[in-house]
Amino acid sequence: MPYKFSPSSLSLLKECPRCFWLRFRKGIKRPAGIFPSLPNGMDRILKAHFDSFMRRGELPPELHELERELDGAVKLFDDVALLSIWRDNYRGIRWTDKDGTLYRGAVDNILMNGDKLIVIDYKTRGYPLKENTPGYYQNQMDIYNFLLRKNDWKTEDYAYLIFYHPLKVREQGDVVFNVDLVRMEISIENAMRIFTTALDLLEGEMPEPAEDCEYCNWVDNCNSEMKPKPTVVMKQGREGEMEGERGRGINASRGLRTRQIKLNDEQDGVWF
Repeated sequence: MPYKFSPSSLSLLKECPRCFWLRFRKGIKRPAGIFPSLPNGMDRILKAHFDSFMRRGELPPELHELERELDGAVKLFDDVALLSIWRDNYRGIRWTDKDGTLYRGAVDNILMNGDKLIVIDYKTRGYPLKENTPGYYQNQMDIYNFLLRKNDWKTEDYAYLIFYHPLKVREQGDVVFNVDLVRMEISIENAMRIFTTALDLLEGEMPEPAEDCEYCNWVDNCNSEMKPKPTVVMKQGREGEMEGERGRGINASRGLRTRQIKLNDEQDGVWF
């Protein structure tokens, strides 16, 4: 069965195998939460910012150190029409395997170093980087490079993440962002392993969930609470009375109600 994979959908495989299996085998997606609009807004203006430098044949200040590191040979990818496709979430960089499974990814930007491409990805966050922060995006960068090579483009064995986080607000009210440029070594073999693992998992039965999957834990807890409660079967004796403590309590309450009804009827002078 052919599937459609992207870096974001494949990240679910790492988070929880069961959620991944349910999404692609049964079409059951995790409930969608509220997605903040600020990252999308930042992504849009950063692309416009980089494009303004691309049209002038220059690098933005965030990348000036690359001119020294790469001997001034690097420049922003300037095929505007193709870059527009590669940035589109519904088109992106595509490759289809022999069984019809589609792999696609949408990049933020591309650098050119001679005849080789270098992937750039913008990341907006609220706090300074931690030591392990870039590692969360390893699979994403590996997949982008895999797709470019499958489309007959040469790529460097590294990519760049550009992290932006708010630093301060000036007196005029404008927000100043700190910028961290992080070089990531990429692995095509890792991308291939991700694809193989995904397909192998989907061919099997539903796997166990990840221990820390909040979605699966919530569903399991709900199912446990909603299990049918055991029912009590009441037996009747020879005189029709219910046996057991519960039966005696029911009959006693019925007798009490009967006496109350008769008493009220006698007071009103009405008999039934």
